[in-house]
Amino acid sequence: MSKQVETSIKLLAVLALTILTIYLFPDYDYHAHYYVEVGKPWGYGLVTAESSFPIYKTEAQLNEERTRLLRDFAPCYVPDSALTAIPDVPVIRYADMEQLKRDEYSRIAIVINRVSTVLPLSSIYTPKTAYEAFGQEYKVNLFCDTALTNKMRHSLLSQIILTQGLVQAGEKIIDRGEIVTERDAQLLESYHRAMEQRSLSNKQQLWRTTGQTVIILLFIVLFILYLYVFRPNLLRETSAVLFFCLLTAIIITITCLTLRYTTWSLYLIPFAWIPVLTRVFFDSRTALFLHITTICILSVAVPAPFEFLLIQTAVGMVAVASLRDMTKRAQLTRTAAWILFTYAIAYTAATIGATGDWHSINPYAYLYFAVNAVLIVCAYGLIYLFERTFGLLSSITLVELADINSDLLHDLAERAPGTFQHSMQVSNLATEAAKEIGANALLVRTAALYHDVGKMLHPEYFTENQTDVNPLLHLKPTDAAKIIMAHVSDGVEIAKNHHLPPMLVRFIQIHHGTSLTRYFYNTAVNSGEQVNISDFQYKGPKPSSKEGAILMMADAVEARSRSLTDYTEQSISEVVDKMIDSQIADGQLSETPISFRDVERIRTVFKQRLTTIYHHRISYPELKQ
Repeated sequence: MSKQVETSIKLLAVLALTILTIYLFPDYDYHAHYYVEVGKPWGYGLVTAESSFPIYKTEAQLNEERTRLLRDFAPCYVPDSALTAIPDVPVIRYADMEQLKRDEYSRIAIVINRVSTVLPLSSIYTPKTAYEAFGQEYKVNLFCDTALTNKMRHSLLSQIILTQGLVQAGEKIIDRGEIVTERDAQLLESYHRAMEQRSLSNKQQLWRTTGQTVIILLFIVLFILYLYVFRPNLLRETSAVLFFCLLTAIIITITCLTLRYTTWSLYLIPFAWIPVLTRVFFDSRTALFLHITTICILSVAVPAPFEFLLIQTAVGMVAVASLRDMTKRAQLTRTAAWILFTYAIAYTAATIGATGDWHSINPYAYLYFAVNAVLIVCAYGLIYLFERTFGLLSSITLVELADINSDLLHDLAERAPGTFQHSMQVSNLATEAAKEIGANALLVRTAALYHDVGKMLHPEYFTENQTDVNPLLHLKPTDAAKIIMAHVSDGVEIAKNHHLPPMLVRFIQIHHGTSLTRYFYNTAVNSGEQVNISDFQYKGPKPSSKEGAILMMADAVEARSRSLTDYTEQSISEVVDKMIDSQIADGQLSETPISFRDVERIRTVFKQRLTTIYHHRISYPELKQ
């Protein structure tokens, strides 16, 4: 994929995130919506009316008025079509009588030719009661007119006035710390309804959308600027940028949909997914910066933004601090426990600090925090999903792959024992070097175990597996070089067949860079034959990361050290310097972000480690007889 295409994909991802956020942002009126609890101190800031609005009656008040109006209401009945006057013995169905009693009606209205006559329910009979009263059978002669009854009821209820009083623009509704009364709750609910009914003009809508867009873009650009200054390698990786955009989009979508369509608490939303998942694949600083960027964007939409920012910032910091290197599942559970504890402490402190009253604490909030912690643990499944989607590698996966009892490494040990031992030594050297310069030690350790896996197809051609004569010495230099270089392409094929992550496959491709099979190249040149240098050159590419550079250096140094006949500090030091200097001179490290200082520290580690491995041991005396 060309750089232009990759750049276009990254720009489209950022643009899609911005558009999605703008589209999902809650409506303008949401800022008037608060969590109201009568009898508790008001935990938000000062609320004043942006414009005049009516005070809506509470549902209890409206129900009381409906009950009063309907107390004397009479359902409408019409006589049988054969009757033109009110029957002497008015009879209705038994089911109608029971329904009238359940609805507590005391009378009915008999409508004949649009003239209504009201009769008390006590003068109305059913077929049974009429027979008991008069000693003869009577048929039902009055029937309920449901349509007319509903129409009359609706007309009566429409007389109810839904409002009482008016709040003027700029008038205070409630202030922080004040005890919420029934009246305050009524005013706040009226304010919310008024804001819902308020419609913005096209010009206001345009300015609102523009303001939100600028804020969202501001924080997204700040995060991109952070990557550009401190993590340029991540900004260059399309998969990393897509990961950041998708993870942010998931949390923003969940939050905005919750605000728009539910009354759920925001504390149920696992905002800590961002620092946890980002830390699993990248570094702590990036994880915290992305988390802060996301909650700053969302603070524009949520109620009580100060409390939201305070608590979520604390949670993000704890999530990053408690998850340095996730190599075991239990670490995620421990992180979730710390997040639960932080939520509880931060919420309690923020609530008491704002109101000065313990009673203002919502006990259900702690249940929300517990559910949130469970959702954090569920992020383990997302780790696997993101690994497969973006080709990333988590520490857990690396630990699993580094198990030398895995099927592929076991096959390597069985079929090419010398190569396996070489890979183990390279892994140890590379791990120590990575720790020394702050690179990803677990990544380079695992990559080193698999870097020569291609040799298992033809182990007899590689010196570490040979006990007799080298069969390559009987071949033409070009043919021998081709066989040696094939272990890279063979390794890539084997790794893909065993579904190794793309990142490890890349380490197999780069561990020789574009270097020469120097032994056979020199042999061909010295023989006087015409040489095509590409016949002796690995296809690459060159390493582009510190970890790739470390693996290349460790592989060359370890292989060359096996050819020594005398292991002394001086001979080991000369081998290390010669191999690393030749790689630098050949330009194999030119695309890596490794410094001269890092190289010198790596040299020192290699020398110390090899000296320890090959140090002379004392000879044990034999018993004299």
